[in-house]
Amino acid sequence: MPISRIAIGRAEEATHPDALKAALAEFISTLIFVFAGEGSGMAFNKLTDNASTTPAGLVAASLAHAFGLFVAVSVGANISGGHVNPAVTFGAFVGGNITLLRGILYWIAQLLGAVVACGLLKFATGGLTTSAFGLSGVSVWNAFVFEIVMTFGLVYTVYATAIDPKKGSLGIIAPIAIGFIVGANILAGGAFTGASMNPAVSFGPAVVSWSWDSHWVYWAGPLIGGGLAGLIYETVFISHTHEQLPTTDY
Repeated sequence: MPISRIAIGRAEEATHPDALKAALAEFISTLIFVFAGEGSGMAFNKLTDNASTTPAGLVAASLAHAFGLFVAVSVGANISGGHVNPAVTFGAFVGGNITLLRGILYWIAQLLGAVVACGLLKFATGGLTTSAFGLSGVSVWNAFVFEIVMTFGLVYTVYATAIDPKKGSLGIIAPIAIGFIVGANILAGGAFTGASMNPAVSFGPAVVSWSWDSHWVYWAGPLIGGGLAGLIYETVFISHTHEQLPTTDY
Protein backbone atom coordinates (compact mmCIF):
# COMPACT_ATOMS: atom_id res chain seq x y z
CA MET A 1 0.00 0.00 0.00
CA PRO A 2 1.25 3.55 -0.72
CA ILE A 3 0.64 4.49 2.91
CA SER A 4 3.56 2.25 3.88
CA ARG A 5 5.89 4.30 1.70
CA ILE A 6 4.97 7.67 3.18
CA ALA A 7 8.16 9.16 4.59
CA ILE A 8 8.95 12.17 6.77
CA GLY A 9 12.43 12.59 5.33
CA ARG A 10 15.72 13.41 7.02
CA ALA A 11 16.31 16.73 8.78
CA GLU A 12 19.22 17.65 6.51
CA GLU A 13 16.89 17.45 3.54
CA ALA A 14 15.53 20.89 4.41
CA THR A 15 18.91 22.48 3.65
CA HIS A 16 20.24 20.12 0.98
CA PRO A 17 21.27 22.04 -2.16
CA ASP A 18 19.20 19.82 -4.46
CA ALA A 19 16.08 20.31 -2.34
CA LEU A 20 16.60 24.06 -2.20
CA LYS A 21 17.10 24.21 -5.97
CA ALA A 22 13.89 22.24 -6.43
CA ALA A 23 12.03 24.64 -4.12
CA LEU A 24 13.39 27.60 -6.09
CA ALA A 25 12.19 25.95 -9.31
CA GLU A 26 8.72 25.55 -7.78
CA PHE A 27 8.73 29.21 -6.74
CA ILE A 28 9.62 30.38 -10.25
CA SER A 29 7.23 28.00 -12.00
CA THR A 30 4.33 29.01 -9.75
CA LEU A 31 5.15 32.68 -10.24
CA ILE A 32 5.09 32.22 -14.02
CA PHE A 33 1.79 30.34 -13.90
CA VAL A 34 -0.05 32.65 -11.51
CA PHE A 35 1.24 35.80 -13.24
CA ALA A 36 -0.17 34.58 -16.57
CA GLY A 37 -3.43 33.17 -15.19
CA GLU A 38 -4.32 35.95 -12.76
CA GLY A 39 -3.00 38.55 -15.19
CA SER A 40 -5.35 37.34 -17.91
CA GLY A 41 -8.31 37.92 -15.60
CA MET A 42 -7.10 41.39 -14.68
CA ALA A 43 -6.63 42.24 -18.36
CA PHE A 44 -10.16 41.05 -19.12
CA ASN A 45 -11.55 43.24 -16.34
CA LYS A 46 -9.65 46.26 -17.67
CA LEU A 47 -10.80 45.74 -21.25
CA THR A 48 -14.44 45.27 -20.22
CA ASP A 49 -14.43 47.94 -17.50
CA ASN A 50 -15.08 45.29 -14.83
CA ALA A 51 -18.13 43.92 -16.63
CA SER A 52 -19.58 40.52 -15.80
CA THR A 53 -17.67 37.52 -17.04
CA THR A 54 -18.73 36.44 -20.52
CA PRO A 55 -18.28 33.11 -22.33
CA ALA A 56 -15.38 34.70 -24.22
CA GLY A 57 -13.78 35.67 -20.92
CA LEU A 58 -14.11 32.12 -19.64
CA VAL A 59 -12.47 30.75 -22.78
CA ALA A 60 -9.68 33.32 -22.45
CA ALA A 61 -9.08 32.29 -18.82
CA SER A 62 -9.04 28.63 -19.83
CA LEU A 63 -6.45 29.22 -22.55
CA ALA A 64 -4.26 31.46 -20.37
CA HIS A 65 -4.16 28.90 -17.55
CA ALA A 66 -3.63 25.96 -19.91
CA PHE A 67 -0.77 27.67 -21.75
CA GLY A 68 0.75 29.06 -18.54
CA LEU A 69 0.66 25.70 -16.76
CA PHE A 70 2.10 23.90 -19.79
CA VAL A 71 5.12 26.21 -19.65
CA ALA A 72 5.40 26.19 -15.84
CA VAL A 73 5.39 22.37 -15.66
CA SER A 74 7.82 22.08 -18.57
CA VAL A 75 10.45 24.43 -17.12
CA GLY A 76 10.30 22.82 -13.68
CA ALA A 77 9.94 19.15 -14.64
CA ASN A 78 13.64 18.29 -14.73
CA ILE A 79 14.42 20.10 -11.47
CA SER A 80 11.50 19.68 -9.09
CA GLY A 81 9.06 17.55 -11.05
CA GLY A 82 7.04 20.62 -11.99
CA HIS A 83 4.32 20.32 -9.36
CA VAL A 84 3.30 24.02 -9.38
CA ASN A 85 0.45 23.14 -7.02
CA PRO A 86 0.25 22.15 -3.33
CA ALA A 87 -2.49 19.64 -4.22
CA VAL A 88 -0.17 17.88 -6.69
CA THR A 89 2.58 17.83 -4.06
CA PHE A 90 0.14 16.40 -1.51
CA GLY A 91 -1.00 13.76 -3.97
CA ALA A 92 2.62 12.79 -4.60
CA PHE A 93 3.22 12.59 -0.84
CA VAL A 94 0.18 10.38 -0.25
CA GLY A 95 1.44 8.05 -2.98
CA GLY A 96 4.87 7.85 -1.38
CA ASN A 97 6.63 9.75 -4.16
CA ILE A 98 7.91 12.70 -2.11
CA THR A 99 8.88 13.09 1.53
CA LEU A 100 6.99 15.32 3.94
CA LEU A 101 9.93 17.68 4.46
CA ARG A 102 10.52 18.16 0.75
CA GLY A 103 6.78 18.59 0.28
CA ILE A 104 6.71 21.36 2.89
CA LEU A 105 9.55 23.12 1.05
CA TYR A 106 7.53 22.89 -2.14
CA TRP A 107 4.42 24.26 -0.42
CA ILE A 108 6.29 27.27 0.95
CA ALA A 109 7.84 27.97 -2.44
CA GLN A 110 4.53 27.59 -4.28
CA LEU A 111 2.64 29.88 -1.92
CA LEU A 112 5.39 32.51 -2.01
CA GLY A 113 5.51 32.32 -5.79
CA ALA A 114 1.76 32.97 -6.02
CA VAL A 115 1.89 35.90 -3.57
CA VAL A 116 4.85 37.49 -5.35
CA ALA A 117 3.16 37.06 -8.74
CA CYS A 118 0.01 38.81 -7.51
CA GLY A 119 2.04 41.55 -5.84
CA LEU A 120 3.94 42.16 -9.07
CA LEU A 121 0.69 42.24 -11.03
CA LYS A 122 -0.83 44.80 -8.69
CA PHE A 123 2.26 46.99 -8.95
CA ALA A 124 2.72 46.59 -12.72
CA THR A 125 -0.94 47.45 -13.44
CA GLY A 126 -0.92 50.57 -11.31
CA GLY A 127 -2.87 49.10 -8.43
CA LEU A 128 -5.58 47.10 -10.18
CA THR A 129 -7.33 44.51 -8.00
CA THR A 130 -6.09 40.93 -7.96
CA SER A 131 -9.46 39.26 -7.71
CA ALA A 132 -9.74 36.52 -5.10
CA PHE A 133 -11.63 33.36 -5.99
CA GLY A 134 -15.29 33.32 -5.07
CA LEU A 135 -18.48 31.33 -5.51
CA SER A 136 -21.10 32.18 -8.10
CA GLY A 137 -24.60 30.73 -7.79
CA VAL A 138 -23.53 27.67 -5.80
CA SER A 139 -23.26 26.83 -2.10
CA VAL A 140 -19.95 26.18 -0.38
CA TRP A 141 -20.71 22.45 -0.43
CA ASN A 142 -21.44 22.52 -4.16
CA ALA A 143 -18.12 24.33 -4.65
CA PHE A 144 -16.37 21.88 -2.33
CA VAL A 145 -17.45 18.93 -4.50
CA PHE A 146 -16.56 20.82 -7.68
CA GLU A 147 -13.01 21.45 -6.44
CA ILE A 148 -12.58 17.85 -5.27
CA VAL A 149 -13.63 16.40 -8.63
CA MET A 150 -11.66 18.85 -10.77
CA THR A 151 -8.49 18.43 -8.73
CA PHE A 152 -8.89 14.66 -8.74
CA GLY A 153 -8.85 14.81 -12.55
CA LEU A 154 -5.77 17.04 -12.53
CA VAL A 155 -3.69 14.95 -10.12
CA TYR A 156 -4.83 11.70 -11.76
CA THR A 157 -3.50 13.13 -15.04
CA VAL A 158 -0.22 14.06 -13.36
CA TYR A 159 0.17 10.51 -12.07
CA ALA A 160 -0.70 8.91 -15.40
CA THR A 161 1.58 11.08 -17.54
CA ALA A 162 4.42 12.14 -15.24
CA ILE A 163 4.74 9.95 -12.12
CA ASP A 164 3.82 6.44 -13.28
CA PRO A 165 7.13 4.62 -13.98
CA LYS A 166 5.40 2.71 -16.81
CA LYS A 167 4.49 5.90 -18.69
CA GLY A 168 7.31 5.46 -21.24
CA SER A 169 7.28 8.01 -24.04
CA LEU A 170 3.91 9.29 -22.82
CA GLY A 171 5.86 11.33 -20.28
CA ILE A 172 6.99 13.62 -23.10
CA ILE A 173 3.49 15.06 -23.44
CA ALA A 174 2.83 15.28 -19.70
CA PRO A 175 2.93 19.11 -19.54
CA ILE A 176 0.49 19.33 -22.45
CA ALA A 177 -1.95 16.88 -20.88
CA ILE A 178 -1.72 18.64 -17.51
CA GLY A 179 -2.32 22.02 -19.11
CA PHE A 180 -5.24 20.65 -21.11
CA ILE A 181 -7.06 19.16 -18.11
CA VAL A 182 -6.76 22.43 -16.22
CA GLY A 183 -8.08 24.37 -19.22
CA ALA A 184 -10.97 21.94 -19.65
CA ASN A 185 -11.86 22.06 -15.96
CA ILE A 186 -11.93 25.87 -16.06
CA LEU A 187 -14.48 25.65 -18.86
CA ALA A 188 -16.52 23.30 -16.66
CA GLY A 189 -16.19 24.94 -13.26
CA GLY A 190 -14.98 28.46 -13.86
CA ALA A 191 -18.47 29.94 -13.88
CA PHE A 192 -19.26 28.35 -10.50
CA THR A 193 -16.12 28.37 -8.33
CA GLY A 194 -13.46 29.98 -10.50
CA ALA A 195 -11.99 26.47 -10.92
CA SER A 196 -8.92 26.88 -8.76
CA MET A 197 -7.75 23.25 -8.32
CA ASN A 198 -4.69 24.81 -6.69
CA PRO A 199 -4.46 26.29 -3.17
CA ALA A 200 -1.52 28.50 -4.21
CA VAL A 201 -3.53 30.02 -7.08
CA SER A 202 -6.26 30.93 -4.59
CA PHE A 203 -3.88 32.01 -1.82
CA GLY A 204 -1.90 34.59 -3.82
CA PRO A 205 -4.79 36.90 -4.79
CA ALA A 206 -6.48 36.35 -1.41
CA VAL A 207 -3.39 37.70 0.36
CA VAL A 208 -2.84 40.66 -1.95
CA SER A 209 -6.53 41.66 -2.01
CA TRP A 210 -7.06 40.47 1.59
CA SER A 211 -10.30 38.71 0.71
CA TRP A 212 -10.94 35.35 2.37
CA ASP A 213 -14.59 34.53 1.67
CA SER A 214 -15.08 30.74 1.53
CA HIS A 215 -11.31 30.42 1.19
CA TRP A 216 -11.29 27.07 3.00
CA VAL A 217 -13.04 25.50 0.00
CA TYR A 218 -10.00 26.22 -2.15
CA TRP A 219 -7.75 24.33 0.24
CA ALA A 220 -9.92 21.46 1.43
CA GLY A 221 -11.36 20.56 -1.98
CA PRO A 222 -8.08 20.42 -3.92
CA LEU A 223 -6.18 18.63 -1.13
CA ILE A 224 -8.86 15.95 -0.78
CA GLY A 225 -9.16 15.52 -4.55
CA GLY A 226 -5.40 15.40 -5.02
CA GLY A 227 -4.90 13.00 -2.13
CA LEU A 228 -7.60 10.64 -3.42
CA ALA A 229 -6.11 10.64 -6.92
CA GLY A 230 -2.63 9.88 -5.60
CA LEU A 231 -3.88 7.10 -3.32
CA ILE A 232 -6.06 5.45 -5.97
CA TYR A 233 -3.58 5.64 -8.83
CA GLU A 234 -0.65 4.47 -6.72
CA THR A 235 -2.65 1.61 -5.18
CA VAL A 236 -4.46 0.32 -8.25
CA PHE A 237 -2.35 1.13 -11.28
CA ILE A 238 1.31 1.41 -10.24
CA SER A 239 3.20 -1.84 -9.72
CA HIS A 240 3.81 -2.89 -6.15
CA THR A 241 7.44 -3.51 -7.07
CA HIS A 242 8.03 0.22 -6.69
CA GLU A 243 11.73 0.91 -6.15
CA GLN A 244 12.81 3.40 -3.51
CA LEU A 245 14.93 6.33 -4.60
CA PRO A 246 18.66 6.09 -3.85
CA THR A 247 19.54 7.45 -0.43
CA THR A 248 21.50 10.32 -2.00
CA ASP A 249 18.38 11.64 -3.74
CA TYR A 250 16.17 14.16 -2.04
